[in-house]
Amino acid sequence: MPVGDVVERARSLIGVPFSTHGRDPTAGLDCVGLIVCATGTRQPVPTGYTLRNADEARWRNILDQHGTRRAGPSQPGDVLFLQAGPAQFHFGIWTGTGLVHADARLRRVVELPGDSPWPVIGAWLFSKE
Repeated sequence: MPVGDVVERARSLIGVPFSTHGRDPTAGLDCVGLIVCATGTRQPVPTGYTLRNADEARWRNILDQHGTRRAGPSQPGDVLFLQAGPAQFHFGIWTGTGLVHADARLRRVVELPGDSPWPVIGAWLFSKE
């Protein structure tokens, strides 16, 4: 899927309700569900995780299996792996001007303008031009 399509699909999910482990936009999404829907990945994705877990290596391995790691600055359509808090990881789609993510506090998918408010651990490209 072209990069522009990932950004377009992510933005089309803005307003979808937040649901822990959600994978269906009609029922709700979490940050992993948002990535699944926006990138169109068909490979198995994790479920059964908690909102806080300290297993960064596990998440990196999952991302490596599904996408291509970016070494440099994030590009539009990249999946960002974020450090949202102590032992709390989060994911979003970088649009080039903001971050689309499933916000548990606001209870819906939103786009934040500007840079990520959380430290970026890494970026992965899930689309193929």
